[in-house]
Amino acid sequence: MFFASTTFTLIHTALSVVGIVAGFAAAAGLLRGELRSGWTALFLGATIATCVTGFLFPFDQFLPSHWVGVICSIFLAVAVYALYAAHLAGIWRTVFVVTAMISLYLNVFVLVVQAFRKVPFLHALAPTESELPFSAAQGVVFLLFVGLTVAAVRAFRGRAPLPA
Repeated sequence: MFFASTTFTLIHTALSVVGIVAGFAAAAGLLRGELRSGWTALFLGATIATCVTGFLFPFDQFLPSHWVGVICSIFLAVAVYALYAAHLAGIWRTVFVVTAMISLYLNVFVLVVQAFRKVPFLHALAPTESELPFSAAQGVVFLLFVGLTVAAVRAFRGRAPLPA
């Protein structure tokens, strides 16, 4: 079943924003070597819901946004497994941090795309999303997330094991 209403679009967008905000709160914990269980669960749940609702919009062909949704869903599935089934034991601790951070990055990547499509000032700078301002913004976001992910892996793996 597909939806195309303004209300559905607002719900999808709200889920995405909640996922991003909760994701940054969860990431802040990881950078301190802490698992913020509530923020992490909210991030994972809202981001999963964002991916699912993204596929409920009507479409005639498989678009790049669908690929992002598929890729994000795979990383989210691995993150959920690492956290809730593997209990962050052994290598799953690092796998969780990396997959959670990639999932957050993909949401922010889409946020930047949407900003350049919907915000008039940004759209004027890169109307086809192939111009330098768009590429530069995405490059900065990518490099920021590479750095944050490396720092989070280092901080989070150095801590004592978490209770199951």
